[in-house]
Amino acid sequence: MATSRARRALLAGATALAIAAAAVAQDRPESLLPPGFSDPSPASGAAPRTPVPVATGASTTGPSTTGAVPMVQPLPTPASSPSPSPTASPSPLPTPRYEMPAFARRSLTRVGASDAFAGDAFGAADGRYLEALMRRLSAPLPSRWLSIALRRMLVARVDTPAGVDGADFAAERAWLLLRMGEASGARAVVQAVDTDRVTPKLRQVWMQAALATADPAGLCPLADGAGNSERGWIVARAMCAGLTGNAKAQPLIADVRRRRVASGVDLQLAQKVMGAGLNSRQAITIEWAPVTELSAWRFGLATATGVAIPAELYATVGPQVVAWRALAPAVPLAERAAPAEAAAAMGVISNAALVDLYSALADADETPAAQARTANALRDAYAASDAGARADAMQRLWDEAETPAARYARLVLTARAAARLPVTDGNARADRLVASMLTAGLDRTAMRWSGHVKEGGDGWAMLLLADPDAIARLPGGIVGSYAPEGPLAERKRQLFFAALAGLGRLSSSDMEERASALDVRIGAENSWTRAIDRAARERQAGTVLLLSAVGMQSGRWSGIPPAALYRVVSSLRAVGLDGEARMIAAEAIARVG
Repeated sequence: MATSRARRALLAGATALAIAAAAVAQDRPESLLPPGFSDPSPASGAAPRTPVPVATGASTTGPSTTGAVPMVQPLPTPASSPSPSPTASPSPLPTPRYEMPAFARRSLTRVGASDAFAGDAFGAADGRYLEALMRRLSAPLPSRWLSIALRRMLVARVDTPAGVDGADFAAERAWLLLRMGEASGARAVVQAVDTDRVTPKLRQVWMQAALATADPAGLCPLADGAGNSERGWIVARAMCAGLTGNAKAQPLIADVRRRRVASGVDLQLAQKVMGAGLNSRQAITIEWAPVTELSAWRFGLATATGVAIPAELYATVGPQVVAWRALAPAVPLAERAAPAEAAAAMGVISNAALVDLYSALADADETPAAQARTANALRDAYAASDAGARADAMQRLWDEAETPAARYARLVLTARAAARLPVTDGNARADRLVASMLTAGLDRTAMRWSGHVKEGGDGWAMLLLADPDAIARLPGGIVGSYAPEGPLAERKRQLFFAALAGLGRLSSSDMEERASALDVRIGAENSWTRAIDRAARERQAGTVLLLSAVGMQSGRWSGIPPAALYRVVSSLRAVGLDGEARMIAAEAIARVG
């Protein structure tokens, strides 16, 4: 219990600290953001541009922004993605020494939290170049499958590349994960570094990860050694003391008030966290009325203490925060359903996790009527007495979705239900059944429908692209056989051709002919194509994934250049990521139109 309370206190303290930092009495407002966290990056919905990788060692730091609204670190907004500032000299922070045998200490030469990727994922790539690529990315990504692959690599235990400090490189990876909506993965990465080796950059991202996961206790290991120059950490010490019943808590928080470190809802939330400590008698009322935007501090502390955040405040931040909310266990199930579907479309939440959430809602008391209908329809989709009733239930779930992202999320929701249906000829739902199975990577199950879908339709195209056993080249005329419908039919044909070419399914002569006919310049070169081709030749899977994400910087699938899809798919295949390449290719057909 003490540990749990300490965690909540720490989170609150971290936010209050940064808030306190900006509220110190001064003649003019002082920026409340840590260095580098005000740097904008391209808007996720911006028009696509030719991606060019940043040169080695290039600086992406922009002018700092001053403001009067206190916050710890900014949440990514719909139009920007801040980045952690580079550390000039990667000297670790002074922290209390702890007793640990040498064999148990973790090296900074290889940092991560899983073994999902090979340690040499970046090969001989320069670390400064890789950090610049990560800062350049606008996230979340349009592709669910590319996001899944990138997350696995960023969380994995990989070698620290040359030219950067291991703790700093972990910070860059964690900050990108946070912008992708992967709060839990970001926390795992920062906590993979021993606390006495934490650098200033990692300390910034450590705080952000703790706030994103509503885990104030995650700040406690760094609170005592963070010094007095950053006010967020000063408040964190006060909160940790309050949560554990330490007698120093009241003098520390009194000093925070005296220096006017925090005010308004930010101070109220800090006190709310402290109120969860031992022997606390505080009763705090949270006043949201004057608040016009959500911050990491407000999200983290409110979520940790069970305080409801007004819905309109979520409109002031990017979709990453929706995914953070979906993963927060303190948020009631009914409030997590819509965010969880959005997170599933982004690649943050799996089919199994989404089904589990709705199963829990079906069994819960006082589930809202709309969510109860969805849960009941999902149950019928999996367990109705006959295949027709199961298919009808899936159709109801699909028809409820109103936006492209919501429609794709429902395909994720029904993936394994679709896999349970028997194969039939002339099934009008076959295209969506195939698309649904492929959202969960069920390629071999989906291939049962080969020969039973309409030739030239979307399902036919997706099965050609997703086939795990495909070896033989296809005739060039296969591209002309694809006859998609809708206003984006031409773009879908272009993407289909680019994906087939990237998968190596067409001969060189057919590629040239079709590229000219469809106006897809797969042979064009620029700095991005040269960079990703070089990374593929050198078998740098991690670098290829980063450059693939750079090449797919668009808020929607229809905005991704077909030539970029060709390079992404072919490069992923070249470094052994064949499954990911096939799923991204099929996803292009499922999500355009």
